[in-house]
Amino acid sequence: MGELSTTIHQRLNDAYESLRAAHDTGDDLLVEAQRAEIDDLHRTAASHGIDVPRCA
Repeated sequence: MGELSTTIHQRLNDAYESLRAAHDTGDDLLVEAQRAEIDDLHRTAASHGIDVPRCA
């Protein structure tokens, strides 16, 4: 796995973890920020041919 792929996977893991925490605490602003981050990471991955799963 290349460096970009590794970085995207790690950032996605972090973003999903933060999204879950934001949901748990009711932080709607952070929920939206994390969703935007996740969408951006998926777009970046797709534009570089990196396959990443969509998680909840």
